[in-house]
Amino acid sequence: MPREIIILECTEARKEGKPPSRYTTTRNKKKGSEKLELKKYNPYLRRHTVHREIK
Repeated sequence: MPREIIILECTEARKEGKPPSRYTTTRNKKKGSEKLELKKYNPYLRRHTVHREIK
């Protein structure tokens, strides 16, 4: 299987004392070796924040 499932977690929520939001996505195993960072919506903070791979 050429793609792997990864989990993205919010980086700003813990600093503010709120629960972190998590998203799942996939990426190509052969191409991406560095940690993935995407801007996603955090419903607890009600804004878009940086989500980093935690797996």
